Amino acid sequence: MAPKSRHAFLAPAIVTGWLVTLLQLGYRIATHGLGANPIATALNQLGLLALVLLVATLCATPLKLTLGSTWPLRIRRTLGLLAFFTALLHFVLYLGPDQGFDVAGVLSDIVKRPFIAVGFLALLLLVPLAWTSSKQAVQRLTFPVWQRLHRLVYAVAVLAALHFYLRVKADHTQPWLYAAVLAAGFAIRLVAWRVKVRAKRARLA
Repeated sequence: MAPKSRHAFLAPAIVTGWLVTLLQLGYRIATHGLGANPIATALNQLGLLALVLLVATLCATPLKLTLGSTWPLRIRRTLGLLAFFTALLHFVLYLGPDQGFDVAGVLSDIVKRPFIAVGFLALLLLVPLAWTSSKQAVQRLTFPVWQRLHRLVYAVAVLAALHFYLRVKADHTQPWLYAAVLAAGFAIRLVAWRVKVRAKRARLA
C-alpha cells in the first residue's frame, strides 16, 4: 500500500472550513445578525467566497511555477468544486429568498442588468467544469480534450472578477486586487509557456 501523503489532510480541512463558514452564515441569517438587509449581505458574502475559492484554484499552477510548491495542486480540484457549489448557492439564494423563485423576473434581470448577466454566464461555464472534474471524466474525454475544456476556468475567473467589479458601486479597491492577482497568475503562465516553446524549438534546431 502506498504511503499516505503528508498533505492528505488539506482537502478535508478545506471542506470542513467551508462547511463551518456556511453554517455560520446560516446561523447569522436565522438570528438576524446580518443587518437590515440580511439576504443582500448573505449574497455578497457568498459571492466573495466563491471568487476567493476560484482565485485560490487558479493560484495553484503559478505557485508551482514560481516557488516549486506542488501541494496546492493536490487541493486544486477541491477548491474548484467548492467554488462551483458556493457560486451555485449564491445563485439559489438570489433566485429563491431574494426573488421569490420568480423565473421571469430573474430572466429579465439577466437581460437588463449587466453584472447579473456576467455572473450568470460565469456560473453556466462552471457547470461543465464541475461535471467533468473526476478522474473518470478525464479518462472518458481523454486528457487533451479534458485540458482544453478546463481552460474555460480562465474565462470564468475573468467573468467573476468583472461581476464583482460591476456589483460594487463605490470603492473598487477589492475587485481590482482580485483582478491583479488573476492577472499576475496569467502572466506567470504565459512566461512559462513561452519558455517551454523556446526550449522545444531549441531542441528541434
